[in-house]
Amino acid sequence: MAEPAAATAPAGALLRIEGLTKHFPVVAGLLRRQVGVISAVDGLSFEIMRGETLGLVGESGCGKSTAGRTILRLYEPTAGRVLFEGTDITALSGEALRRMRPRMQMIFQDPQACLNPRMTVGSIIAEPLDEQARMSAAEKRARVQELLEAVGLNPAFANRYPHEFSGGQRQRIGIARAIALNPAFIVCDEPIAALDVSIQAQVVNLLEDLQERFGLTYLFISHDLSMVRHIADRVAVMYLGKAVELGPREAIYRAPLHPYTRALLSAVPIPDPKVERTRSRIILKGDVPSPRTRRRDAGSAPAARSRKGAAPRRCRHGGRWAGADGWPATSPARGAKFRRGRGPRPYLGLRPGPHPRNREKTDATCAKPDAGLGRRAGAGRRGRRGPARPGRPAQHPLLAGGVDPEPVPVGGNQGCRGREPRPRAAGAL
Repeated sequence: MAEPAAATAPAGALLRIEGLTKHFPVVAGLLRRQVGVISAVDGLSFEIMRGETLGLVGESGCGKSTAGRTILRLYEPTAGRVLFEGTDITALSGEALRRMRPRMQMIFQDPQACLNPRMTVGSIIAEPLDEQARMSAAEKRARVQELLEAVGLNPAFANRYPHEFSGGQRQRIGIARAIALNPAFIVCDEPIAALDVSIQAQVVNLLEDLQERFGLTYLFISHDLSMVRHIADRVAVMYLGKAVELGPREAIYRAPLHPYTRALLSAVPIPDPKVERTRSRIILKGDVPSPRTRRRDAGSAPAARSRKGAAPRRCRHGGRWAGADGWPATSPARGAKFRRGRGPRPYLGLRPGPHPRNREKTDATCAKPDAGLGRRAGAGRRGRRGPARPGRPAQHPLLAGGVDPEPVPVGGNQGCRGREPRPRAAGAL
C-alpha cells in the first residue's frame, strides 16, 4: 500500500489524535455471533508537543492503556486518525508502517511479563536492532553495552537472564530496549505501577534524564497523581474512554473544572496530618456505568454521581433510585440481578410464593399474601405453589380473579414502566 501524503499538523506538535475510537466486539452463542461492543476508547482527541510529557490519568477501566496501544497500532483503531510527524499512521500498512515503528516505542507496565525468560538481557535489548538496523555483531554488542550504561546497569549483565534481576532492574532493561532505535515518542504505560516506592523515584528520574539527553516525548499513563504532577507538563483526565479535562499541570491540580477531576484529586493524600484531618473528600456514589451499555454523554456522569444535594427519585414500586437527570444516585440494592442491556433488576424483598410478581408491601392487593400459597409440610416442589387442580397448573389468585397484577419495575435509569391493569377472562392464564 502506498504511503499517504503528509497531513497538516500544528507547529511544534509531534503527535495529534483526532477522534480516536476503539471498540471490542462482544460475541455470544454457539456460532459466536456479535451481540454488542465494548467502547474502550470513544472519540479521544488531544495533541502532544515535541519534547513534552503528557500525563494520562483516570480510574481503572477508563481506557488509558487501550488508548496508548491503539496510538502505536498495537490495536487496530475502529475510527479516528493518529497524526505522527504529519503522517496519518492509521492509513499505513505493511512496509510503510514497519518503517514508522522505530520512531514510536512503548514501555510496558509489567517488567516481568514483557521480557522473554529464555533470552539473555543482551539478546532482548539487541532484538530491535536485529529487526530494524543493519549492524554487525560487534556494533550490536557495543550498542547494547552503551544502552545498559545509559539506564544505570552494569554492561557485564548482558549475559544474564531476566529472572536474575529485581523488578526495578527489569524495568530498566525494558527502558533500554525502548530507546535502542532512538525513537522520538514513547508511550509509558504505567512504568512504575509494579515497583516499590523507593524504586519508583529512581525510574522516574531516569526517564527525565533520558528525555533531556535524547529529546524524547512521553505519553505517561499512571494512577499515581502525585507522580504525574512531578513529571508531566500537561495532564489529560479520562473517564469511560473520553478526555473530560485537559490542561496545564498546575491549572489542573490547583483549580480543576470537571467534578470527576475534583473527585480524583481529593483522593490524593497530603503528607500533613493537620491538613489531612480537616480537608473534605469527594466520594463518588454508585458504580461506574458499563462501557457496553453506558449513555453517549459520558461527560455528565461524574456530576450526577458526585451530587449530594439533589433529591433522588424512586419509582412507586420500590425500584432503583435515580437522580434528576436519570443517572443512578445510589448503587443497586443487595440482591440485584443484572439483565443484558437493561441494567440491574431491583431487589423487591420477594418471598417464596406462587408467582414471581408476588411481593410484599408494594400493592394493596398483595399486602396480605394468601397463607395457603406457602410451602406445605411434607410437600415437594409442587407444594411451594399450593395445591394443583387436576388438568391445569397452579395459578396466582389474582390471575384466577381476572386481574393482571402490577408489572415488575424494570431496571435502568428510567424507573418503572407503569401501566394500568388490563382485564382478563376469569381463570385465563
